[in-house]
Amino acid sequence: MPMPIFRSVAASLLALALAASATLAADLPIYRDPSKSIDARVKDLMGRMTLEEKVAQLQAYLVKDPHAVDAAGNFVGGTDAPELYQGAGTVRIWGPGGAQPDRFLKDPREAVIRTNSIQKYMIEKTRLGIPSFVFAEALHGYMAAGATSFPQAIALGSTWDPALVERVFTVAAQEASARGVRQVLAPVLDLARDPRWGRFEECYGEDPYLVSRIGEAAVFGLQGRGATIDPEHVEVTLKHFAGHGMPEGGRNIAPVDIGERDFRSTHLVPFEVAVKVAHAHSVMASYNEWDGVPNHASYKLLTQILRNEWGFQGFVMSDGGGIDVVYENHLAAAGPAQAGVLCINAGLDYDLGGKGRCFSTLASEVREGKVPMAAIDRAVSGVLRVKFLCGMFDHPYVDPDLVGKVTNTPAHKALAREAADEAMILLKNEGHLLPLDPTKLRTLAVIGPNAADIHLGGYSAVPMEGVSVLQGIRNFAGDHFKVVYAEGCKITANHASGWIANENPIENSAADDSRLMDQAVDVAMKSDAVVLVLGENELIRREAWSEKHLGDRDTLALPGRQHELARAILATGKPVVVLLINGGPLSINYLQAHAPAIIEGWYLGEETGPAVADVLFGKVSPSGHLTVTFPRSVGQLPCYYDHKPSRFRDYNQADSTPLYPFGFGLSYTTFDFKNLRILPDKIQPNGSARVSVNVTNTGTMKADEVVQLYIHAKVSFPTRPVKELKDFARVTLEPGQTRTVSFELTPDKLSSYDLQMKRTVQPGDFEVMVGKSSVDFVQGTLTVE
Repeated sequence: MPMPIFRSVAASLLALALAASATLAADLPIYRDPSKSIDARVKDLMGRMTLEEKVAQLQAYLVKDPHAVDAAGNFVGGTDAPELYQGAGTVRIWGPGGAQPDRFLKDPREAVIRTNSIQKYMIEKTRLGIPSFVFAEALHGYMAAGATSFPQAIALGSTWDPALVERVFTVAAQEASARGVRQVLAPVLDLARDPRWGRFEECYGEDPYLVSRIGEAAVFGLQGRGATIDPEHVEVTLKHFAGHGMPEGGRNIAPVDIGERDFRSTHLVPFEVAVKVAHAHSVMASYNEWDGVPNHASYKLLTQILRNEWGFQGFVMSDGGGIDVVYENHLAAAGPAQAGVLCINAGLDYDLGGKGRCFSTLASEVREGKVPMAAIDRAVSGVLRVKFLCGMFDHPYVDPDLVGKVTNTPAHKALAREAADEAMILLKNEGHLLPLDPTKLRTLAVIGPNAADIHLGGYSAVPMEGVSVLQGIRNFAGDHFKVVYAEGCKITANHASGWIANENPIENSAADDSRLMDQAVDVAMKSDAVVLVLGENELIRREAWSEKHLGDRDTLALPGRQHELARAILATGKPVVVLLINGGPLSINYLQAHAPAIIEGWYLGEETGPAVADVLFGKVSPSGHLTVTFPRSVGQLPCYYDHKPSRFRDYNQADSTPLYPFGFGLSYTTFDFKNLRILPDKIQPNGSARVSVNVTNTGTMKADEVVQLYIHAKVSFPTRPVKELKDFARVTLEPGQTRTVSFELTPDKLSSYDLQMKRTVQPGDFEVMVGKSSVDFVQGTLTVE
C-alpha cells in the first residue's frame, strides 16, 4: 500500500477510535468519570439518588457471613440477607482478620478475595454501584492477625518523634490497604488528662501542642500528603471529638466539666490542626457530653466549630453505639428515632452502628418534616466525598497476592523495634546501674508477672503475638550468661490475652501469690542481678464499655500484690532494674525511693523483648520522655503540668510535687544546655522571634535528647497556664558534640483566646524556657510591645 494511502487509512481509523471514545465518555455518568472533579462527581451522583438510597449511605451494615457473596459478586445465601446488601449503600466490612480473626476470616488472602467479592456485588448488582467502606482499627498499627503491632499510642507519644510516627503509620496504612481497607478508625487525639481513665493508653499525652504534632504525623502517615488518597494509604478518622480524655472521676463516657475557653485551648487544638493542616476528612464524635449537651448531638461542636470555623468538608461518624448512648445513658432523647433526629440535625453524618439503628427511620423523619433534606444532603455529600477521595469508585479491588508481600516484613519489624527503643523512658538510674554489663553477668534473674507474656494493650489483634521481655533477654544472652525466671505473683488470676473479652479481672489468691513470691526470692538469691517486670495487663486498664467490661481505676497503685513482690526482691540486696509494662501512670513511690533503676516501657509492641534488651545492655541509650505527669497519688488529680497560676497551694503534710514531671526522661549520658538566645527579644504582636540554645553531650555515649521549649505569659487576662509547650526537637549527639537547636516563636504559638473568644497576642513579657523537661531548663524573656 502506498504511504499516502496508508496514512489516510490510519487517520480515518484514529478518527473513528476518537469518535467511539467520545461516545463512550458521553454515555459515562459524570460520577463514573475519573477525569471530573470530585465536587462534580458528588453532585452528579447525589442527583441520581433516591431519599432511601441517600439514607442508606449514612448507616453501616456489619457483614456477618463473608461467604454470602461468591467471587463473581453473586449473592449465594448464608446468614446475610441480600436486601440488606442492596439497601445498604454502605456495607461495613470490618477489616479482614480484625481483633477476633474468626469474626471474619483468618487467612488474609482469602479475606481479601471475599472483600473483593462483596465490593463487586455492591458495584455491579446495586442500582448505582456505590462501593462500600471497609473499616479497620489502627491505634498502634493495623489491627489484624499477622499485621505489625507497634508500641501503644502512649508509647509512640513518648518518642517525641513525629518523623518516626509518620513512618509507623505509613506502614499501618500499607498493611491495611493491602487487605482492602480504605478507612481506619484512628488516630486518637484525646488529651490524656486523667490517669484513672481506662483508655489513657490510647492517647499520645496530656499536652495539646505535643498531641497535635504527633497526631498530625499520624494523619500524614495514614493518608499521605497528597490532595487525594492513593491505594497505599487510607482515610483517617480523628477520634474522639472531643474532651473524651478528661471524664469526670476518670469514668469512661462521663461528662467533661471545663469552660469553653479552656476547652478550645486544650482539647480542641489537636483536632483543629489535623483538620486544617493535615486535611483529615473524617471525625468520630465522642460519647461524653460537654456543657450539658452530648457530643453526638452538639450543633456547636459538629457544625459551628468543626464546619463553620474550621472549614471541615468530610463526614462525622458516631462511635459504636454512640447515638444509642444519647438516649440510653445521657437520657437526652426518648428513643432511637428521636436520638437520630437530634444527631443528624446537629451535624452527625454517619451511624457506625448500634442496637437502636438510630438512622434507619431518617427517610420517614424527612417526610414528616423533622429532618430537613439539607441535613441529609450534607451528610451524604461528606460520605461520598471521602469515597471519591479514597479512589473507591476508580480502584475498588485489591490484588489478593499483595497482602503476603507487605505484611509484617523484616523492615516493618525493624521499625517496630526502633519505635520501642525510642519509647522507653529511664526514670531512675542510681549509681549508673544501667546499662548492664553482660561480661560481668553469670546469672540474670528475670522476675515478674509481665516478663513471660507479650502485652500489647487495647485495640490489638488477639491472640497477641510478639516477643516477650523474657524471650528477648534470653535471645540476647545466648550462651554468654544464664537467664532464670520466676513469675513472682499474678496481676489477675484470669488470663489477660483478650482485652476485648467481656470479663472483669479476678484477684489471685494470697496463698498462690505467696508461693510464687517465695520462688521468685529463691531465684533472685541465685542471680547476679534482677530485672523485675511489673505493671498492668489488658484486664486492669482498658476501654470500659459495660459492667462486664470495666476498665477505669480509682487507684494508681500497682495492681495485685506486685508491691509486696517488689519489697521482697529488693530486700535480697541484689541489683534490681524495674521495668514497667503498662498503659498509664502508676504511683510507684516505694520503687522510686528504693529501686536503683526504673524504666517506664508502656506497652512496647511486638518487638518488646528485643527492644528491652537493646536498652538494658546499652546498645541503645533510653531517650523517651514523659508526655504525661505522674502523680504521687490519686489525691493529686488533676495534676497535668499546664495548670493555672491559682493552683499553687500545697497539700497538708504531703509532698505536692509530682512523682515525675511532664517531659522528664533520663539518659545513659548527660546533656548541657547553654547560651540561650532570643532574637529579637522585643517584637510586635504580629512578629516572630528565633529562640536558640546550645546543647552538648557531656557524657561518653552517643544518644538522643529531646529539646523542649515552653513559654509563660507573666501577665495575662484571661488567665493562662504556668507553662505551655510550644515546640520541641529530637536531636542525636555524639560524645562531646555540641549542636545549636533553634525554634521559631510565631504569633500562633504566642496567642491565646481573649474575652471575645478570638485568638490574639497580648502585649507583655513572656518567659521563654528551653530544656530537657518542664522543670529543668534555661530561660530568658521575650517582650511583645
